[in-house]
Amino acid sequence: MNSQTDLYIGLMSGTSLDGIDGVLATIDSGGSPSVLERSHIPYPPQLRKQLLELHHAGRDELHTAALLSNEMARLASQVVRQLLQRSSKTPREIAAIGSHGQTIRHRPELGYTLQLNAPALLAELTGIGVVADFRSRDIAAGGQGAPLVPAFHAQLFKHHMPCVILNLGGIANVTILSPEQVPVGFDTGPANMLMDAWCEMHTGKAFDENGDWGASGQPNQRLLEQLIAAEPWFSQPAPKSTGRDMFNLQWLLSQLETFAAALKPEDVQATLQHLTAKTVLDALAAAGIRKPVIYVCGGGAKNRRLLEILVELGATTAVPTDTLGVPAMDVEATAFAWLAWAFVHGKPGNLPQVTGASGPRVLGAYWPA
Repeated sequence: MNSQTDLYIGLMSGTSLDGIDGVLATIDSGGSPSVLERSHIPYPPQLRKQLLELHHAGRDELHTAALLSNEMARLASQVVRQLLQRSSKTPREIAAIGSHGQTIRHRPELGYTLQLNAPALLAELTGIGVVADFRSRDIAAGGQGAPLVPAFHAQLFKHHMPCVILNLGGIANVTILSPEQVPVGFDTGPANMLMDAWCEMHTGKAFDENGDWGASGQPNQRLLEQLIAAEPWFSQPAPKSTGRDMFNLQWLLSQLETFAAALKPEDVQATLQHLTAKTVLDALAAAGIRKPVIYVCGGGAKNRRLLEILVELGATTAVPTDTLGVPAMDVEATAFAWLAWAFVHGKPGNLPQVTGASGPRVLGAYWPA
């Protein structure tokens, strides 16, 4: 493992299932990153469909999971190749790749989380050592294995406290940063996964660009209250995390079946926007944070209407992390480059107060080139 260089690649494919994001970053001896190049390759439609199907029990799913892991490794190697070409770097100059993989099960209450990944194949295809399986050690130590980004947020945004970093991926999670206390973070509930699924079902589009379709509807307060009341997880105290195992299209459809009134599809979308915003702000209020200054990263940072709703419901501001000089779409991939750096240098990557683990742990395992 080449730990002398400060160049790392981070690869992230989140619960939105839109593709693989990659960054090439320099990371200094203090752990401060700077992104040199970025790349994104979307999932082919058939791969995305198969990944969605794997979130539910099915025939021969172990065989399917193995094949999809290899397919994802080949796609990830293309992202790495693009990053190297654009930066004129060689594999030997890269200390390691941090590869998250694709989560298909997240059941920390049962002691496991499962990400599709083929790090050995990725190392073989790229000629670069790979750090992967970041969540398992935290879960083994009694933690949730998520969210893992708050430790990185604390490093990246330490000069902008006090503030809240809100990651709007498939799931929403927050990191509370304050000079007076240790970083705190937790998942707050569904974000893009429900809005994207409902949008695709009714418009054929993979996502609601700018939140415009949702903005054309009217939120239904009774449906909003029902969605929140239907899932006790919302009222559980942190540490907590969630995923598609709990929040998915079938969950939403089951709630709509029992809802008395027929609603226009765009009204449901508007309600889902408010569901994300309200559950974020409710969770922050339960943590003692009111009128938060929010910086947003992840794909949901492009949902202009959702950011407006956050302010309408009580946030002081809700703007993309781009305003801090950190592109919103780079943050999560950079986090896994940073987690690879932490592994190489033997530094803990988790925050016990966030995940509930019994202590700090070095996260990940290594597959050499």
